[in-house]
Formats: sequence, structure tokens, C-alpha cells
Amino acid sequence: MLWHSFCVMPFMDIQKINRRHFVETDLYYRVSLGLSSRLLKFENGIFHLEVTLGRKWSKNYNVTAAEIAYSWKMSNPELEHAIGCKVFIIDLKTGENKIVLIKAGISPGYDAYKGILFRKNYLN
Repeated sequence: MLWHSFCVMPFMDIQKINRRHFVETDLYYRVSLGLSSRLLKFENGIFHLEVTLGRKWSKNYNVTAAEIAYSWKMSNPELEHAIGCKVFIIDLKTGENKIVLIKAGISPGYDAYKGILFRKNYLN
């Protein structure tokens, strides 16, 4: 696929994708595994995710970013041609005040930033 095809993107309804993800995938991750995620934006072939880790989640940030990025790409047809993903991680295990802030609708700041390229030859 040529790069120019990524420049002309139809409107993407982020809220609709997040609602579908919540019902189809996120509810399982949230309740069973202590992790939630949401799509922030999609531009220039890269989608941005915010991931919140709870006490039950035990995987490191690198593994988490890869697993969640590939999960979003595979389960959302709107993202299937993405070349990469930026993952912004909030780790609730690093501070109890973060839970209070999130419940109040305030972002507590990110504990880690990770980038995923879906195919290694994009850098060539």
C-alpha cells in the first residue's frame, strides 16, 4: 500500500469506535484483567491509545503496549491499515490519588509512552 493512501482519510467517528470497543473488548479486559483502553485519535496512519492499568494487570509496559495496539488494530476495521500506534499508559498502581482523579474526569498524567510499528519494513 502506498503512503499517499493514508493522507486521504474519511471522517472517523472516534466515539463510535470507543463505544463498540467498550462493549466488545474493553469490558472483558477491565473486569477480568484490570486494564482499560480508549482510542484518542487517528492521524497520518498512526492511532493513539490511552491505556489504564489496574492492580490485576501484571505485564510490563512494553508487552502491554504491543498487546493492546495489536488488539485494537485487529478488532477495528477502521484501523486495519494503520502503520503504527502510540500508547499512553496510566498505571494506577503507582499512586492512589490517580483513581480519585480519573473518577473526577481529570487525567493524572502518563507514566509511560510507547510506540508500536506494525511492520518492521516501514523504517526502510
